[in-house]
Amino acid sequence: MDGGGGSLYPKFSSENGNLDDAASMDPAEEIRNSKRQKEHINMLSYVCDSEYGIPRMCPCGGRIIDEVRRRDDYDTLPGKRFFTCKNYEADGLHYRQPWVLGVQEEIERLTKRVEEAEEVMLGASNLDRQIDRLEEQVKLLTEQVDFLTVQVATLEKVCFD
Repeated sequence: MDGGGGSLYPKFSSENGNLDDAASMDPAEEIRNSKRQKEHINMLSYVCDSEYGIPRMCPCGGRIIDEVRRRDDYDTLPGKRFFTCKNYEADGLHYRQPWVLGVQEEIERLTKRVEEAEEVMLGASNLDRQIDRLEEQVKLLTEQVDFLTVQVATLEKVCFD
């Protein structure tokens, strides 16, 4: 590292080889700093993993706005659109997603839902046909039971009278 104030590593003195920062020698402070760094890295990965489709709300709680790049912005594609957090900062904890990617992912998600709904509807029509066949079988079996009941009654009269 460059030894600046934002360095993740302790600074060493070139004169005596000791640490310049007394707080960095404290093991408890080092553990707390390490935990904060891990939490920050985990949060960055959570934000990246959650950025799918058209964002509804930023993980920071900010609302999503439609941003369009202007011509005076340095860009090869002026007019490019983004879904951007109202509180956007380039720290990785806020959404700024290209509009095309968000819409494409949302279309893919909706297409998958439509395909699943079509499968359910097809399954429902198959079940409907199967129910109709079973109702016919129940009707035939009921008629056979009625016929056999009459025959048993007739046989009882003949045999026991």
